This record gives sequence, C-alpha cells and structure tokens, in this order.
Amino acid sequence: MRAFLLSVGAVLLSGCTQLGLSLANLPARFSDTEIIRDLAYGPDQQHRLDIYLPDGASASYPVLVFFYGGRWTEGDKAMYPFVGEAFASRGYITVIADYRKYPQVRFPAFVQDGARALAWVHEHIDRFGGDAGRLFLAGHSSGAHIASLLVADERYLQEQGKRPDIVSAFVGLAGPYDFIPNEDDLIDIFGPPERYPQMQTTQFIDGSEPPMLLLWGEADELVWRRNIDLLSQRIREASGQVTTRTYAGIDHIGILASLTWFLQQQRPVMTDVLSFLERHRGDDPGTDSG
Repeated sequence: MRAFLLSVGAVLLSGCTQLGLSLANLPARFSDTEIIRDLAYGPDQQHRLDIYLPDGASASYPVLVFFYGGRWTEGDKAMYPFVGEAFASRGYITVIADYRKYPQVRFPAFVQDGARALAWVHEHIDRFGGDAGRLFLAGHSSGAHIASLLVADERYLQEQGKRPDIVSAFVGLAGPYDFIPNEDDLIDIFGPPERYPQMQTTQFIDGSEPPMLLLWGEADELVWRRNIDLLSQRIREASGQVTTRTYAGIDHIGILASLTWFLQQQRPVMTDVLSFLERHRGDDPGTDSG
C-alpha cells in the first residue's frame, strides 16, 4: 500500500495537479515549521516572499533562497511549501520568493526581481535568525535560470549594491542555462535575437562564481542535457567549481518532485543537494569539481 501511495503521489505531482500539490504539501500543514508569509522586498505586488523557519533555537541558521520555475510565465510561492518544509526541517532557513512574469514583464525584469529579493534577504535575514554569511541559492527550471544569472552576471546584484560572492553555493535543478528561444512567447520574452547572449548564463562565467551543483533528469524532454554540459564545461575551462549529477528515469518535474516527502527516500536528489550544501557551509568552500 505504501508503494502504491508513493506511485500515485509521484504521478499526480508530475502533472502539477492540485491534488498532487496538496499531497506534496501535506506535511507542511502539520509541521512545527513557522512560516512568515508575504514579506515585501519591493514595490510590486509580486515582490513578496515567504520564510520557513526551522523548529528549535539556534543562534544562526544557514539560509537557502529558492526560485521556482514556470517558464517565466507562471507559478506562485504558495505552491511550494514542500520545498520550504524539506529544507527547514534540515536546519536551513528557507526563503521562497515570487517575481514578476511574462506578459507583465520581459527579460531581464524577472532576474532583476531575483536580485532585489536576494539583496533583501542578505540585509534582513538576521532578524529571523539567519546567517547572511551562509547564504545559498537554488532554483528549478526557469527559476534555476534566474538564480544562475544572479551568480554569473554580476551586474544584477551590483544594481542592488551587492556582489555574487554573498552566495556561498548554487544548486540548479534542470536549468536552461544555454539555449536559443524557438517559440513565439519565448522569442517575445527574450528577443530580439541580438539580446540572446544576455540571457545565456554560459556567456558570463569567469571562474569567480560560487561552487555550483547542476542536476538534471535523463528523462527530461523540456530542458536538454546540453544546458548542464555546456555550463559545467565553461566553468571548468575557467577553473571554477562545479559538480554535475544526472538521474535515470527522472523527468523535468520529477527532479523537483524528488524533494517531496514521499520521494526523498526513493531518489538520491535530496541527499545529493544536502551533501553539497553541507560541504559549503563553512568559511572555506574548498574544491568541488566532480
């Protein structure tokens, strides 16, 4: 019966159904994790974030800022308590931020929103028991694209008076780091073509970026493997720090679903992410080039 429930949950979540999300977010409804909702980090209604606080007293928790995906057009932080709960239960203050999306805005407005949110967290998270010196960044799909540009293209954080080195490490799940838009809405979001290099993370790698963990599922038919291959190759050529992991049988949504309570023990994704973060929680990031 347990295996059956796990299978049903995985199928429902893979389709992003409301029932699947309800199942994924069930533990967050009954946990001791405190959630501080809808804090404003900017003037727009979409400039809001939620903070998930670990249960228990601590002088200073490491902090994980997560950007969700949705093709730069959809999504809401209210869909992702399972992410906040997953990391808060492991001792990370977890921040999930909304941002403006197409057609309200076009590139690079949503990346600028990400920089604004990250800068807000860096300046204010100590009020909630967070350690801004141990600040991690993660994202899935288009959220990974946004987050990767924040650590690779220093102009975004510079606009907020910050530098990419405020981020201790980056985790990208199925991110589109090097692609050319080929559908009408994507062309409108990122075009005209002469602007495309500005949205490709690979164009900005110089080796000074924080350590990166790039994850991808081998059954992913939305974001191709070339994205992690090209980005990791560019990082290594620049003598940067990068680790890549690929997973057989996991698709684009499935890699995110691997963070849910019913799949964490069935798949290695959560373990790989936590192991990576643990290696970079100290003052010395060390070397990570697997």
